[in-house]
Amino acid sequence: MSRLGRRSTLRRLGTALATATALSLTASGCVTVHGELEVVPAATESEAAQALKDFTAAYNKADKAYDPALDAGRVTGALGAINQAGLKARQAQSPNGNPRHDPLELTDAKFSIPKKAGWPRWFVADTDSNRDKDGGRLDTRWLLVFVRGGANQLWEVSHLSVLTPDEMPAFKKDKDGWAEPVAPDAPGLVVPPKDLSVQYASYMQDGKPENFAPGPHTSAVRQMRQKTARQVGRTVQYLDQALDTGMFAPLGLVTEDGGATVFFATRQFEQQTVADGVRLDLNADVRALMTGTAKTKLTKERVSSQVVLVPPKDAAGGSSGGTGAGEGKPQVTVLARIQGLTAAKGS
Repeated sequence: MSRLGRRSTLRRLGTALATATALSLTASGCVTVHGELEVVPAATESEAAQALKDFTAAYNKADKAYDPALDAGRVTGALGAINQAGLKARQAQSPNGNPRHDPLELTDAKFSIPKKAGWPRWFVADTDSNRDKDGGRLDTRWLLVFVRGGANQLWEVSHLSVLTPDEMPAFKKDKDGWAEPVAPDAPGLVVPPKDLSVQYASYMQDGKPENFAPGPHTSAVRQMRQKTARQVGRTVQYLDQALDTGMFAPLGLVTEDGGATVFFATRQFEQQTVADGVRLDLNADVRALMTGTAKTKLTKERVSSQVVLVPPKDAAGGSSGGTGAGEGKPQVTVLARIQGLTAAKGS
């Protein structure tokens, strides 16, 4: 089969797999966009603190039991897709729960709460965690995005990013300490938030547009893919898609430099095709989430969550000094990315 034919087949399979996943993920309803017209804080400090406490409690219960139902009401969007599929896979492998459960602790919380009208509403929690496993040599902070789609809905976490203190964005605050939400179509940014998912998926697929600074979550990933695309008896193809509607819509806050920090999601498919006698790469997580029988083909679906710094159009150079092919042009810097397997199909 030609390369074009293989990509077309992967695209059709990816669309079918994505549709099935989307149906399961949206069963609880999408984020609404209506609500009060008055500009008010998305939450009070005490409400934000309670939301963080409720999330942590639900996360720990779900992790201890390997039961996705126990925190399904506290996660959504990209993190929800990754978390729920991961717990499902672990539950299949260890039905009696997590024998190595270590309760998550989130402390020293600092909240960036924007004032806005209508729904959805969101805020960002910058917290310390007990997940630094290197003896404290590298301190990290957890950055969580809490979103609420309506007055009668729970606060849910849609994105989780792990950053060092030096990487933590500096959010713009008004005189009362409230943050400022960034508009989806913000015209003063190098890339409007509403276009980030589409452009990042396109860049990861074909290297265009050149709006992203080189780094471990951009150019390095593309280089790794190119290196592993062809092996003896095995080919690996990738297909990236935007994931930016409903509960996956991008969310962000304005930063002190006039740019923005934006959280957004994408979907990725990886298809392995092997020759007769060559084994497919099937680990325990893949087996737990797989449909069909993997004989010569295996398609893995992943959801990816990114946090990026988007500079203003009039910024000099790159947003963090990144230039690359876009020499002299400000570029989007991907600060962190987490991705997780959400489905697999064998054939």
